[in-house]
Amino acid sequence: MRRTVTRLADGREIVYFDDTPGAPARTAKDTRDLPPFHPGSEIRRDPLTDEWVAMAAHRQTRTYKPPVETCPLCPSQPGRPTEIPESSYDVVVFENRFPSFSHTNGDGFAPTIVDGMDMVPRAPGNGRCEVVCFTSNHNSSFGELTVPRIRTVVDVWADRTEAMSALPYVAQVFPFENRGEEIGVTLSHPHGQIYGYPFITPRTERMLEVASAYQDKHGRPVMGDVLAAERAVGTRVIETSAHWTAFVPAAARWPVEVHVVPHRQVPDLPALTSAERDDFADLYSRVLKHLDSLYDRPLPYIAAWHQAPVREGRDLAWMHLEVFSVLRTKDKLKYLAGSESGMAVWINDVTPEAVAERLRNAS
Repeated sequence: MRRTVTRLADGREIVYFDDTPGAPARTAKDTRDLPPFHPGSEIRRDPLTDEWVAMAAHRQTRTYKPPVETCPLCPSQPGRPTEIPESSYDVVVFENRFPSFSHTNGDGFAPTIVDGMDMVPRAPGNGRCEVVCFTSNHNSSFGELTVPRIRTVVDVWADRTEAMSALPYVAQVFPFENRGEEIGVTLSHPHGQIYGYPFITPRTERMLEVASAYQDKHGRPVMGDVLAAERAVGTRVIETSAHWTAFVPAAARWPVEVHVVPHRQVPDLPALTSAERDDFADLYSRVLKHLDSLYDRPLPYIAAWHQAPVREGRDLAWMHLEVFSVLRTKDKLKYLAGSESGMAVWINDVTPEAVAERLRNAS
């Protein structure tokens, strides 16, 4: 794979990852007249939950459901420059023009408090947000990628995880993909994102607390025991291979939810071996085909990588991928109503065992 780093007109970084033999050199220039890149965001600590909340008002002007002829993630064409200056590409990553977190305002914004409230600290929204375009084909999807291309994307996720982890203001790296309007996607081109958070996320903090307590009590990783039990009983397993198992978790929150877990405890994507990356690409391709066959339509989903924080809990975390959907039938959505949104108590309308059986039979 060839890696080419360059800059867009406003100074943002763009990185091309080419896996096609003979792909052209990436020398195209961004011809747009863009203002300098200076987004501003901040984070505030909720005194009732002790969780950070990001404030990014500049994102109100981000691109919203453009027609295909003005898609900013397609390759540039004569007279129509986009976010990607080249006329074609394999996989490309660039800094988000409308990021939730960015370091551009970090030096001029000192930590303080909100309106004299000592219990509500505020700080710069330092971090990094990147967009990952999986293919130049606007009408494709991740599930339609070839296995070798999925393998390239795995290497890209690992590359960007390493790069973000080296930034002193990033505490956790989160690669993810949102797919489908039902999820809230505003750009239909096949793409994902990577967030470099300035703090450890609440979900990860809680999972590390549980992992620590379980390790202290049993002397074993909780995910290792979960994985062993799921593989032994088999009723919720969707796909398995030499290095990975995909299963519907026994306490699934979402109407469709699959965890893809490596058989070896690793903290993050860079720690995967070449064989594990190859194996994931093949297995995940099969999992996505099951998901898209479930309702005989493209399934809207979120695919979220749970990785260890950059500097904490790396001996406790067990990296894995969580894929879930809000679609509970072919044409019905699960809404997060009072119990889920207000109290974080989830109520699922289907059993994990039933969903797993349907997914196994869908192909």
